Amino acid sequence: MFQPLKGLKVIDLSQVLAGPYATYQLALMGAEVIKIEKPGEGDWTRVLGPFPDLIARRMGLGYMTQNADKKSVAINLKSSEGIELMRGLIAGADIFVENFKPGVAERLGLGFEAVREIQDQIVYCSISAYGQTGPLSERPAYDHIIQGMCGIMKTTGTKGSGPTKVGAPYIDYATGMNAALGIIAGLREVERLKKAVHIDVAMLDTALMMMASLATQHLSSGWLPEQNGNEAWSASPSSGAFETSDGMLMLAANNDPQFHLLCAALNRKDLSADSRYASTAARARNSGQLRRELDEIFLTRPAAEWELLLAEWKVPAARVRGLEEVLAEDHIQSRGIISSMNIKGDTDHEVFVPGLSFLANGVAQSPVNIPSALGADSDAVLTGLNLSPEKLAELRKSGVIG
Repeated sequence: MFQPLKGLKVIDLSQVLAGPYATYQLALMGAEVIKIEKPGEGDWTRVLGPFPDLIARRMGLGYMTQNADKKSVAINLKSSEGIELMRGLIAGADIFVENFKPGVAERLGLGFEAVREIQDQIVYCSISAYGQTGPLSERPAYDHIIQGMCGIMKTTGTKGSGPTKVGAPYIDYATGMNAALGIIAGLREVERLKKAVHIDVAMLDTALMMMASLATQHLSSGWLPEQNGNEAWSASPSSGAFETSDGMLMLAANNDPQFHLLCAALNRKDLSADSRYASTAARARNSGQLRRELDEIFLTRPAAEWELLLAEWKVPAARVRGLEEVLAEDHIQSRGIISSMNIKGDTDHEVFVPGLSFLANGVAQSPVNIPSALGADSDAVLTGLNLSPEKLAELRKSGVIG
């Protein structure tokens, strides 16, 4: 297996999506991830999902999506004994991840300065809505709040629809991937300089970097994006969304070679020979007329037929699919980026979770172990701190661990 992080230990204090997804990536690459949760409650996502029996066990699908291959240790961070346990765990760790509001980790005694005093060659990653610095740093937020803040909603939808949120919490997951990238870069820096590194990851920063081309154009020229619905950002009349006889087709024929291939595929070489459409500039000047020609053509056949035909001609195109359709595609199955786990209980469930979003040496990397029940690994992990069974029982009775 692809295990570049094998032998590294991660202390994960993050909750919900962005932070847990970051540490999930590390776990899939071989790191030992110890997830610290509140006794009796755990990560909020443990009670999210469609299956009541899993929610009753605090093993909801909302949690399973990004917490396989991790160990769960329940520690009360508001107790002095709990913080002392954390100090013991940090001493043997390589990576520390938290997604509290800025200032909370410091108040707990687990800020960067305190942690690097314990382990002076640690990668400390803070994940927050707006970052550890700046006028907005102490504000809380979730994915949809950042979508409203970052400008993406005013570019999504049509002119008549008003601002529209993207349909998935993509900023959360992109922030998690961004954090994983920062952590891995931090590991190399620690190796190079032999001192701790603080990685500051913000959801808003991530969102803006995902809109880099828009931000660059606006800041450099004053240009502002408009809501273009399903049309391509290229504004080419031979790109974007086209209605077919049974659904929508997305098409990209932006440059001259692509346009000529499109015309050949449509058996309309007369269009590519027409002086009105002979170049990108000419097509832009006569976009309305060309678009009407193409609209009429695409209405004559189903989207699936157009997709196959255009693929044969190497013209980028895809039928617009629902989630259930794309997940059923043979291509997705062949890539292996989603795997199944069997969760036993009163009712057995086959649960499908993501693996790494890339293949390594041609092989998909999937989780080996199902997510741990809340506190299931507390004894095993804390025994490594030389705590006796009697001491563990005492800590459990007092509510310090769970």
